[in-house]
Amino acid sequence: MPRERLGSRLGFILLSAGCAIGVGNVWKFPWMVGQYGGGAFVVCYVLFLLILGLPIMTMEFAIGRASQKSPVRAYQALEKPGSKWHIHGYLAMIGNYLLMMFYTTVCGWMLYYFYLTVSGRFVGATSEQVQAAFPEMLGKPVVMTICMVAVVIVGFMINSFGLQGGLERVTKVMMIILLAIMVILAINSILTEGSGEGLRFYLIPDLGRMQECGIANVIVAAMNQAFFTLSLGIGAMAIFGSYIGKGRALLGEAVNVAILDTFVAFTAGLIIFPACFAFGVAPDSGPNLIFVTLPNIFNHMALGRLWGSLFFVFMAFAAFSTVLAVFENIMSCCMDLTGWSRKKTAAINIVLMILLSLPCVLGFNVWSGFQPFGAGSNVLDLEDFLVSNIWLPLGSLVYLLFCTSRCGWGWKNFKEEANEGGGLKVKDNIRFYVSYILPIIVLIIFALGIKDKFF
Repeated sequence: MPRERLGSRLGFILLSAGCAIGVGNVWKFPWMVGQYGGGAFVVCYVLFLLILGLPIMTMEFAIGRASQKSPVRAYQALEKPGSKWHIHGYLAMIGNYLLMMFYTTVCGWMLYYFYLTVSGRFVGATSEQVQAAFPEMLGKPVVMTICMVAVVIVGFMINSFGLQGGLERVTKVMMIILLAIMVILAINSILTEGSGEGLRFYLIPDLGRMQECGIANVIVAAMNQAFFTLSLGIGAMAIFGSYIGKGRALLGEAVNVAILDTFVAFTAGLIIFPACFAFGVAPDSGPNLIFVTLPNIFNHMALGRLWGSLFFVFMAFAAFSTVLAVFENIMSCCMDLTGWSRKKTAAINIVLMILLSLPCVLGFNVWSGFQPFGAGSNVLDLEDFLVSNIWLPLGSLVYLLFCTSRCGWGWKNFKEEANEGGGLKVKDNIRFYVSYILPIIVLIIFALGIKDKFF
């Protein structure tokens, strides 16, 4: 059966960006900027995105395009006979399932908060009532399960209609609406009276604030965020490489995806920080920023219910774009392994994904006694740790070594594939950096993630 193809270059860029754009951009990025001193963190983040994210993303695209296979089969098409690189293909597939085991729940939260906002539940509520809404939701296993099941069923059903007819068509529309809503919300926030201080905090690097947070802490946090925002290491990008032609060189396409990803994260900050300062709210309120701080801010705004509803639509779209992209990866791996049709693969994975996602939902209520990392931790923390701190960095390291070492696919083969077509080319002068320095940086990120969790 011939491999499916994306209908357009725009579809490829929006799909790849949709995979990268998620709660990491619109939830985690703003509260990390808030906690790590504002503008200086943003500068470090962009720098690390360029030196960490772009080379590895280009490699994933190249492996996908050269092999014309899903991540689970890609190595077998490219590795030397008798080598064992393909073992990582199976681990990458497991990583996609692991990611979705908690991501479907988080996407469900966004849907539920959209429902709360649009139905007027926060209108006239005190800040204590707004604060209580999030733990209240976490304590309702039935509500959380319904939201999660809706995400799983809709996601796999869209993908069951085919690459162009389902995934590409829906993602294009969703991403364009997402970008439009973001721009509208950002303009509204910037024009709010008293927003200037928030813009200064966000856009102007302040060495004094950076020193207060600890310069090393800011650099490490920015490095982590830049690395994890692109979902590299589990083949999430390789799959879209396998669906495109040879018309464009892959480094340029990686740059386009990174620009779109950064634009969304950056615009999320333009929405949040001017509003925080305009209404006298601390910007460093951490993970609560989205679910507690912002609903309180919308309550004090003119047309707050409208802005709040638009914000949570945008949040839901950002999360769902990642869900669709990773579901496509899961389906492609399953089809490559079993030869099943799209419809059958989607049907089986709907049941499997619901069952796999239930521990995360129940970890906040029925199984709240299970605390893998001590008091206050839960199933989501364990699943997130496995993906973010083990699967992504070690998977990225495997992709790096495969593309640069003679035992793997090798630099020459990688460069030829990456440079085929028009656009920005990979040059030999970065070979030493990606072969020897970048793997060390990835290992440092891995080691710091383990240290932070256990020591």
